[in-house]
Amino acid sequence: MTARPDTRRLPWYYSIPLFGWIARDLVHGTPDNLLYLLVIVVTLLVLAVKAWGLVALTMVALAAVPVCFALLILISVGK
Repeated sequence: MTARPDTRRLPWYYSIPLFGWIARDLVHGTPDNLLYLLVIVVTLLVLAVKAWGLVALTMVALAAVPVCFALLILISVGK
């Protein structure tokens, strides 16, 4: 008898080249990988502001509005 191959399907975002590597490291790696992810995000934000100026910072703030709104709703509901 042969061993059955592992047929678990990986999440779809693991197949995205750069994002998948980081996501896999966050799930299966050391706790330090979260710090590395934060450093990468802050570095990308600084480089975007350096390249495009205040417009990049405004776009990040606009993207954060729905997240903050959802967090406020969750806090007010009590979850």
